Amino acid sequence: MIRALRTSATGMKAQEVRVDVIANNLANVNTSGFKKTQAQFQDLLYQTLRPAGVAEFQGQTVPTELQVGHGVRLSSTQKVFTTGELQKTQNDLDIAINGDGFFQILQPDGTFAYTRDGNFEISQDGILVTTDGLALQPQITIPQNAMKVSIAADGNVDVILPGQVQPQNVGRLELARFINPAGLRNIGNNLFLESVASNTPILGNPAENEFGRLEQGYLELSNVSVVDELVDLITAQRVYELNSRGISIADNMLQVASNIGR
Repeated sequence: MIRALRTSATGMKAQEVRVDVIANNLANVNTSGFKKTQAQFQDLLYQTLRPAGVAEFQGQTVPTELQVGHGVRLSSTQKVFTTGELQKTQNDLDIAINGDGFFQILQPDGTFAYTRDGNFEISQDGILVTTDGLALQPQITIPQNAMKVSIAADGNVDVILPGQVQPQNVGRLELARFINPAGLRNIGNNLFLESVASNTPILGNPAENEFGRLEQGYLELSNVSVVDELVDLITAQRVYELNSRGISIADNMLQVASNIGR
């Protein structure tokens, strides 16, 4: 019964974390490029009360073990990198990745971060930056007198200048992808960092070699399904209640056992 108390407690802690993860998913349902997180769990060590193969009942061997588990623990929180729905915005500087890949962002310390959020702006120096002012890489400079900016599916960026009919190319966007994107480290602000688990980025041009196409005038929405998250939230609540009920029952049994000798 003491074991049941501790086992149920691990179950309650696990559901607490699960609710935290679901709450974060729901909070970011309108965050561009956000990828939902799933909590992964593992069972804990088992106490073997009787091993398999021992001889019992007139020399007959027992085919199965008699074990009792000690609960559950959080093993990881894993990002799910399925593509979210694309929403038309009518903004020429909004770019969605339709398929695999990340935009490369230069951080103030000179390292690279990666994002699926294609909500870009033009800085005072004329370069494409994120809403936090971080430069898109490779750097794209838009002339101040540009009348129109066109971004093709393959990443080529063209501008129309006053007095010109033919567009002028000012650069080409690149994408990065990873062997294991779930291994990327989330640092907030819609940014990810590479890690040992994700391996180093593979760079390439959009719409080539399994990289996604770019869609100008669109933003990728969160891949969070509100209905699925609400169902998971209700499930987590019920499991939490059942584990608390297990603690209550084990406590009642202990009270009964302690009253036997009275």
